[in-house]
Amino acid sequence: MRRLTTLFPSEFLEEHAEELGVVERKGKLQIPVLVWALVFGFAAGESRTLAGFRRCYNSTADETISPGGFYHRLTPTLAEYLRDLVEHGLDEVAVPDTVDADIDRFRDVMIADGTVLRLHEFLSDEFQGRHEEQAGAKLHLLHNATDETIERIDVTDEKTHDSTLFKTGSWLQERLVLFDRAYFKYRRFALIDENDGYFVSRLKENANPLITEELREWRGRAIPLEGKQIHDVVDDLSRKYIDVEVEAEFKRGQYEGTRSLDTKRFRVVGVRDEDADDYHLYITNLPREEFSRRI
Repeated sequence: MRRLTTLFPSEFLEEHAEELGVVERKGKLQIPVLVWALVFGFAAGESRTLAGFRRCYNSTADETISPGGFYHRLTPTLAEYLRDLVEHGLDEVAVPDTVDADIDRFRDVMIADGTVLRLHEFLSDEFQGRHEEQAGAKLHLLHNATDETIERIDVTDEKTHDSTLFKTGSWLQERLVLFDRAYFKYRRFALIDENDGYFVSRLKENANPLITEELREWRGRAIPLEGKQIHDVVDDLSRKYIDVEVEAEFKRGQYEGTRSLDTKRFRVVGVRDEDADDYHLYITNLPREEFSRRI
């Protein structure tokens, strides 16, 4: 909450609302309270109603507002105002102030991600949710962190998988793409590599590639990893880092009615989380010579 109020101070919210004509200068509606009622009311719970948003507003505002007065404020101008706030937030927090020299070697650093927006069930015909009697939209973004721009934006129903919106091709050359696990696909990683691009992704829990080589030597009685599948041995390890080459099997795209099997070698890096007594595992094609474990 403190991060949000620092990013969107009350004075900024009020001034921009006046610029767009969302509120009258001396009206009794408190625009900061309305913004937070909509933001936190939308984020909490499965069921959201206009009456619920009004109750949330009235529980915090200095003066309560009637149902008619509240609904009268839900206008296209308010929607434009809220879109401006989202763009402001993306501009402020999506890109770090400084770029590490290792990252600066890439033409661009791209970030692919998606998020679900829960909608009223009346919209389920257009925005089908994953469960019955629910509606949901999914926002897909491809963000260029280097240029501080949105490269691509798509809005689909909730059932559309994030992975289907990401297309590989020659545009990936010399670019680094950061993925979450929703985009995990060995074939996609292979195509990025074959287009002279780079990627980093969390390793899915059900992905169990074969370790072909250890890229870091350990002294003493370290458990040998070569020839084993990574999730079969990771629970037995206590070392701080894992850095290995793995071989993954996947199906190529369909060609003349068939899909051939292929293999590709990638790198898996693990960083131990002492609090959780577990590893955060990442798969990448970044070369160890340039990126020892800082990925």
